[in-house]
Amino acid sequence: MANTASARKRIRQTKTRTLRNQARKSRMRTFIKKVETTIAGGDKAAAQEALRQAQPEMQRAASKGVVHANTVARKLSRLSARIKALAGA
Repeated sequence: MANTASARKRIRQTKTRTLRNQARKSRMRTFIKKVETTIAGGDKAAAQEALRQAQPEMQRAASKGVVHANTVARKLSRLSARIKALAGA
């Protein structure tokens, strides 16, 4: 248990920040899931639109430090490659 006022404040800040980060990460995952669902459906235009909406959310999570910037870059690259492959199918 925290003994000093500054330590108690730190605990409060950590709790708030954790909830905020969890919400951001969850929101990002939801957008990614929407893109993957549209890719599975085979509709290229809808998949591109879903990716266009997911991209800023993913970038925001990276800029806030919730996930690593390279993780977002990798996920965006792989999603766009899967959407691009839909045309060949």
